[in-house]
Amino acid sequence: MDINIKQIFIPAITAVASVSVLLIIRGLSFRLLHRWAEKTETKLDDIIITALRIPSVYWCVAIGLYIGIATSELSARYVFYLSRTIYVIVILSITIAAANLAGKIFKNYVQKSNLPIPTTGLAYGILKGTILALGLLIILSFLGISITPLITALGVGGLAVALALQDTLANLFAGIHILVEKSVRVGDFIRLETGQEGYVEDITWRTTRIKMLPNNMVVIPNNKLAQSIVTNYYLPEKKMFLHIPVSVGYNSDIDNLERILTEEAKKAVEEVPGLLGDPAPVVRFIPGFGESSLDFTLVCQISEYSAQVAVQHELRKRIFKRFKAEGIEFPLPQRTVYLKAEKSLQQ
Repeated sequence: MDINIKQIFIPAITAVASVSVLLIIRGLSFRLLHRWAEKTETKLDDIIITALRIPSVYWCVAIGLYIGIATSELSARYVFYLSRTIYVIVILSITIAAANLAGKIFKNYVQKSNLPIPTTGLAYGILKGTILALGLLIILSFLGISITPLITALGVGGLAVALALQDTLANLFAGIHILVEKSVRVGDFIRLETGQEGYVEDITWRTTRIKMLPNNMVVIPNNKLAQSIVTNYYLPEKKMFLHIPVSVGYNSDIDNLERILTEEAKKAVEEVPGLLGDPAPVVRFIPGFGESSLDFTLVCQISEYSAQVAVQHELRKRIFKRFKAEGIEFPLPQRTVYLKAEKSLQQ
């Protein structure tokens, strides 16, 4: 019984005590680090602290177990297996910390530098998955497991999985193709050939999520999106031209009408959000001669596609009020009917 106490209970108590002390030190350290990070302007320190919070618990446990083993009188065989377990825990925790840290730094860097790189769930998942796979290979190599037979087995099994998951893999590679091509990016406003339009919320490993203006979500498989005809209103830039048709009667003064429309559009530049003054608004006598009206087009530039509703609303109100003040009438449909009198038949 004395031998069991020395070989089991005393090392266990030592390990538990060591882990408890280390966890207390860890808690105090993270509290001080949080206070220090709040005083800095950069977000990098906050990202590092957040990424190390969970793995540091495993490090405390691993160190406590190592101290317990060092003070024990266990046989070499048990010490060997326990030491291997500790090393695996440390390598796995470091791998998880590195994956989380790399993913968060990647997102922060891209958002801060405004680079045309999508910080989507797919890109984030690929980055983390690569680091986790490397960590797994390191663990297998440390345990003395040969990787070559494993890769061969995975190759044969992967062929069977690929045949069974053709649709899933097609969506995965289609998502990668969309990210690399950058024809559709997170945050872009797009319209599908089926008519749905909205902002791209995320591009995941299987689907692309589009948030429509009525606050609904359209979920489309990546493979379908890659094969679809898509209009991207944010490429090559967000700014776009807006065409507002205006019709007046045939008795209207064309030059005066052009001057009035241009004045109202230029006045609205500084007052209507989303309406841009460079290039300046212009009026074109297009499409021209209608059946009952002279048809003009007011051409102006707006900041982005979603601003067109508010801009058209304000410009139409201003044009209507100005036409009413100037005495310009909007045309009504007119038709000229010719009646042909038929001669009565004489018998």
